[in-house]
Amino acid sequence: MKKTLSLLPILMIFISLSFTACSGNKPKTKSMEQNIQETTTVDFWNGNRSAARQVYERKVLKAILEATEADWGAWEIEETLKEYPGDEESLVFTEKGHDLFVTIAGNQKFKEGDMIVIPHLLTKNLLGYRIPIIRKEDAGLFGRISQPGDLQKLDHGIPETWSDATIFRHNGYNVVEKGNFDDVFDRLQNRLFDYSAFGANEVLGVYENRASKRKDLIIDQNVLLFYPFPLVFYVNPDLPKMAERIEQGLQSIISSGKLDAIFDEHYGKITEQLNLDSRRIFVLDNPLIPDEFRYLAPDLENL
Repeated sequence: MKKTLSLLPILMIFISLSFTACSGNKPKTKSMEQNIQETTTVDFWNGNRSAARQVYERKVLKAILEATEADWGAWEIEETLKEYPGDEESLVFTEKGHDLFVTIAGNQKFKEGDMIVIPHLLTKNLLGYRIPIIRKEDAGLFGRISQPGDLQKLDHGIPETWSDATIFRHNGYNVVEKGNFDDVFDRLQNRLFDYSAFGANEVLGVYENRASKRKDLIIDQNVLLFYPFPLVFYVNPDLPKMAERIEQGLQSIISSGKLDAIFDEHYGKITEQLNLDSRRIFVLDNPLIPDEFRYLAPDLENL
């Protein structure tokens, strides 16, 4: 009898340890599951732009989502690179169903209420520094341009529905608005106009991937056009919480210096690469720009 009683303490300890181990593996309660945030899938449309812009804008969005992960939970980007020609871009939210994309502030394809604008510059207005791609035989002609009137006599080829056409017409420039991004360089080579200008953030990539495939096209080395043309995030108006997350994340990477680091990684040498500070600069008015961005002016020292 004494031997049986002496085993009881050991048996009770064993039962207690077994119960503790089992309780540690019990299923999560409903309240516990509610504290675990699901992964947010961000449907990001990144088409109708140069490869250089696609890489940069994807990287900025990734940094924004990383900066907000602690507050908003895990995320993944579902990227669409499909081209939407002409006014089809205006259907990005209403018919295509995407969540967000990057475009110019004041994009006329979107009416008031058709988007939520996150009003922070993504590339220091670099898209507003416009550099011509021309025929090699016209290098001397562009080298002699010294005032706006010299350039206004020439024809500027711009793909259909691009906002640049309105801006240049407003400033007295001749515009040939026809075709699309894919055929603009064939048309330049065929002498249907004299030049086509692209943002400093993309002109090198545009030339390498598109224009250089045509014979005798070059990047002009003398002219620089400028107008306020900042890139910003547009968010689907049905997704105010996502807009809140993008706003929070963008402010975070601005204050931390992360956005500047991304900019410097991609464009830190752009002034030297494109000889921006030695070009003749012509400033244009942008009648489409929202009032909060009208302060933008040439600022090559801070690029």
